[in-house]
Amino acid sequence: MDSSPSVSFIGIVDFTEDARWVYCSDSVQDLLGFEPRELIGRPSLELVHPDEFAQVRGIHYSTITQDQAAVLAYLRMRHKDPCKGYILCAISRTVCQNVLVGSVSYASPGPKAMHNASTAQEVTIITPTAKDFEFRRWNDPNPMPPCPVPAHLMLPARQGSPPTPENNTYPEHFDPLPEQSVRTALILNRFTINCTIMYCSNDSILSTTHAMGRSFFDFVVGRDEELVRSWIDVIKGWGVNERGQPSDGGFGYGKFTLLVRGRDS
Repeated sequence: MDSSPSVSFIGIVDFTEDARWVYCSDSVQDLLGFEPRELIGRPSLELVHPDEFAQVRGIHYSTITQDQAAVLAYLRMRHKDPCKGYILCAISRTVCQNVLVGSVSYASPGPKAMHNASTAQEVTIITPTAKDFEFRRWNDPNPMPPCPVPAHLMLPARQGSPPTPENNTYPEHFDPLPEQSVRTALILNRFTINCTIMYCSNDSILSTTHAMGRSFFDFVVGRDEELVRSWIDVIKGWGVNERGQPSDGGFGYGKFTLLVRGRDS
C-alpha cells in the first residue's frame, strides 16, 4: 500500500513580502511535521526550496495585486524532519481582503490532482519535476472569469509581465499592500452536521465573536439552506481520499444569500 502522505492543511498568510502565517490547521503536523504554534507569525516562505524562493515570492506578490482566486501552484516545502527533506506540495490560494487563504496538500498524481487542476482558475508549475500535474482538457475555459486588476494596483508597463526568475520585477519590499474588496473567509468543521464555524478571518461581514462556534447555516438565509447543504455534502466527498483521510479536493463555486444577523437554523 502506498504510504505517501495524503492529508492537507488549511493555511492563511498575510500580505507582507514574507507571507507570514496567520493561521494553520492542526493537520499541518501530519504533512510538514510542524505544530501550528511553531509556524504562526513566522514567514511561510522560509519553508520554500531555495531554488524556487524567488518565483514563489513573485507569485505571492502577483496573486495579491491581481486579486486572484482559486489559483494553484506546485512547489517544494521543507519538512521539519531534516531526513524527510522537501515535499512536493499542491498549494491553492485565494485573496480574501487582507490575507491569502488556501490549502497545502501532498502532490500525488491521480484523479484528485486532475480534478484540482481542472477546477482551478490558474495552475502554476514551479518545481520542474511536477509538469505532469499541469492538466486541463483542451478548449476548457477557466471555471471563473479572470479577476480584474484594480486601477490603483496596476503595475507600470515595464512591470506588466508576471515575475519569473528571469524577469524578477516585483518590489523587494511591498508591505503594506492595500486591502482588496470586502470579503471574509470562514473555516468550517466538515465533520459536524451543521458545519460549525471554527475560524473567521475578519469582522468585515460577520462579527467574529458572533459567528465563532455557531452553525454555518445560521448565516444562510432559510430559502437557500437546502441548496447550500447539497453543495457542502459534495465538497465533503471531494475532501476525503481513497483511505478515508482528509485531503484537498479542488474548488467549487456558488452563490447564496448571507444572513448577517444570523438565525437559529
